[in-house]
Amino acid sequence: MTMRWRGLLVSVRNATEAAAALAGGAAIIDVKEPRRGALGRAEPEASAAVARVVGMRRPWTMACGELNADRDAIADDANEAICSHLARTSSLLADGAVPPAAVKIGLAGMAGTPWQRRLDILFASLPPGCGRVAVAYADWQRAGAPAPEDVIAAAAHTCSALLIDTFDKAAGSIFDCCPPGMPAMWVAAAHAVHLQVAVAGRIRLEEIPAAWALGSDVVALRSAVCFNGRDGAVQAELVERAVRLSGRHDPATFDQHP
Repeated sequence: MTMRWRGLLVSVRNATEAAAALAGGAAIIDVKEPRRGALGRAEPEASAAVARVVGMRRPWTMACGELNADRDAIADDANEAICSHLARTSSLLADGAVPPAAVKIGLAGMAGTPWQRRLDILFASLPPGCGRVAVAYADWQRAGAPAPEDVIAAAAHTCSALLIDTFDKAAGSIFDCCPPGMPAMWVAAAHAVHLQVAVAGRIRLEEIPAAWALGSDVVALRSAVCFNGRDGAVQAELVERAVRLSGRHDPATFDQHP
């Protein structure tokens, strides 16, 4: 499956936030539990509720946690952990919900391990139709993760998209945690191997134009569109403002081609 990502992605933790993100004009709805880290996995019930709210109106994606931290649940028994999780969402098809268009698994703590093989095994266990998103952390040394260049090289053979994110959300935005010019270089390198690219990492509202200037296909937000920060609640009016700052007013900009 080839995915073409375009527009603003908003991460939500529940159905109420999903409704707010939709009302504000988000192009893609992502479900995660921010209190569990950069790619915190939401409870199956929360994912299912988001699927019901989103329905066929937008694609939705799902964060599945860190490969290393969730080894018992994901790496050691990937087929049961991931497929059973997705099966609960897929069971809602009769209600107009659809399974996630893509899933993301972080690589914090995986530097120096055979992470490529473990990640490939996990991705291979996913149901057909779930896009594979590789995650490169801009603060990869702090995360103990593989370098972004290594993630891009591996993703070129197994994934359809790359997420460039930050692991430590207390360290500022992606523009604060790595040398100037590096994010744009990573975006260009990913595009060179035909990966679509989403850029995240505590991007502030005023940084949205700069995030798009990196050449990314998707800009992903949470804290910037929440009342009271990342652990607060998504607000429709803040999402609408982010869409305006993006200069992208058509939310229906995600296409999938088998």
